[in-house]
Amino acid sequence: MLSQEAKAYLKSPEMLLMIMASAVPLSFATWSAMINNFTIEIAGFSGKEIGILQSIREVPGFLAFGIIFFLIFIREQSLAIVFLLVMGVGTAITGFLPTVVGLYCTTLLMSFGFHYYEALQNSLSLQWFDKDRTAIALGRLLAVGSFTSLVAFGLIYVGLELFSFSFSTVLLAGGGASVVIGLIAWLCYPSFPSKHEQHKKLILRKRYWLYYALVFFSGARRQIFIVFAGFMMVEKFGFSASNLTLLFLINCAINIWLAPIIGKLVAKWGDRQSLIFEYIGLIIIFVSYAFVNSAGLASVLYVIDHMFFALAIAIKTYFQKIADPRDIASTAGVAFTINHIAAVVLPVLLGIVWLTSPQLVFLAGAAFAGCSLVLAMLIPRHPEEGREVSIPAFRANAKGSLSQ
Repeated sequence: MLSQEAKAYLKSPEMLLMIMASAVPLSFATWSAMINNFTIEIAGFSGKEIGILQSIREVPGFLAFGIIFFLIFIREQSLAIVFLLVMGVGTAITGFLPTVVGLYCTTLLMSFGFHYYEALQNSLSLQWFDKDRTAIALGRLLAVGSFTSLVAFGLIYVGLELFSFSFSTVLLAGGGASVVIGLIAWLCYPSFPSKHEQHKKLILRKRYWLYYALVFFSGARRQIFIVFAGFMMVEKFGFSASNLTLLFLINCAINIWLAPIIGKLVAKWGDRQSLIFEYIGLIIIFVSYAFVNSAGLASVLYVIDHMFFALAIAIKTYFQKIADPRDIASTAGVAFTINHIAAVVLPVLLGIVWLTSPQLVFLAGAAFAGCSLVLAMLIPRHPEEGREVSIPAFRANAKGSLSQ
């Protein structure tokens, strides 16, 4: 028999976020594991087409500010579940439209669900978690997602290697599982109240400029990993879908253990030191990507690169500390848009660059990580409202909003 405390936790906002976090990888991880081989082997894509597809995938992220208009009509919690369902449907039908236009359309549908859900999850997390435990709770959410990804990648590997499942079967199973979990979240959980009434309008505040800049460069260099690191493994080193899935399995297994630890380290080190450590590591990794000629070493770099992702928790906790609590929902959408400004353009441009010099693509990633490092050094050791930047001159005249 469960204790009353355990029963209460099972019905808590944190548990709801964990359940929804477990649904996301079933769709997105399945799509990510399949898309490179599916587009190359079935649809005949080159670097140019994959770059266009990945840019299309980022368009919904660029339009994430639109979330605020949906919130006029539907509660944030319910809206998150709706977009979770949209993501699942988009993934499920991907394998049945193996043409250029079909893949572009299903990618757009899946991506609207994924990006809008992610923005809403970020907003709900910062609203529902107390500041002193946000990093730890976010680390746990990442661990839950990694565990589900591990299960998904394990099933994909077994399905491909032992049962020779088709790409369409795997994508249908992953997307369908997300839809089922989304329906459970919709039917089994009550509506949780927000601690602070959220603004129902777009807000862009001057004093958040450092947060916006960190988000922008994070999106730019992250795209290079998401789009081109996996593509390199397939094109340059001849990895099969099952080989790439095995790498994903290793990443997820490590993250189940590592993400909660990183959450605790961010809470201990602070946002500034955590991000400085992340960006120094990423500069080294991207430069190494540019010149790697060994499949084994490339695989090691790929795993290490993924390990650094959890440190991005520090950008979210930094914002939570400096933000007006009523700005969180609106800023979550605006931040996703800023994050995807470069993401919409870079895959196409770098996809063309890739055709002549893959090395330049990864050196660009190192440059973006360098810009992020400079910005991270401007974060105060103890950020708060009115102390958003460590250098006073940068704080001057930073009150109010650019638009409101």
